[in-house]
Amino acid sequence: MRVIIVGGEELVYFLGRLLISGGHSVSVISKNPEDCSEIVRQIKALVICGDGADPRRLEEAQAMRADAVIAVTPRDADNLAVCQIAKHRFEVPRTVALINDPDNETLFKDLGVTLVFNQTRMISSLIQQELSIEDIVNLLPIKEGKVIATEVRIRETHACAGKTLVEMALPKDTLLSVIIRGDSVIIPRGDTKLLADDTAVLISTPQAQGAALRKLTGE
Repeated sequence: MRVIIVGGEELVYFLGRLLISGGHSVSVISKNPEDCSEIVRQIKALVICGDGADPRRLEEAQAMRADAVIAVTPRDADNLAVCQIAKHRFEVPRTVALINDPDNETLFKDLGVTLVFNQTRMISSLIQQELSIEDIVNLLPIKEGKVIATEVRIRETHACAGKTLVEMALPKDTLLSVIIRGDSVIIPRGDTKLLADDTAVLISTPQAQGAALRKLTGE
């Protein structure tokens, strides 16, 4: 897959490195000459110094052959412009944008951005969960937050400790997908018991998450 990343700083480096390690072809457009020099030094990518919202720079990056354009600049307006130009001028099939202002999410979707990552909402959700339930050690929004993967450390005092999945009766739209017990990974069934010190991975919709966590922790 051919991917163009527009932005700078460490986020572009790490994203580019991951994509390249997955076998994808990566081009980078960044306004910052220092970022460009650093990216050229660190990863094997075509790097263009300039404004990613300038059609000429996207053309240099061969946007007409790209499978996806990812806009991760610090400015929402720039990210939207990059995605719009990529989609309408170069017919790039997938556009991905990072946004900082949650109020912009609906606008980006209405204007046809394929995938929107709401940075503020993700961080806010993580902080709220960490503050409210100390045994939640990880929170990962999936598909723009429509599904959430929550990692929960099971304590002896939790309501689910010693119970099977059937006995717990998790609410609708939730799934306990994995249990990590020491060095073992368990795919649970109805008769699988949760034990103290297990780590459980819960998949749920945002609406069902709270009720499912209460079933597990009793809090």
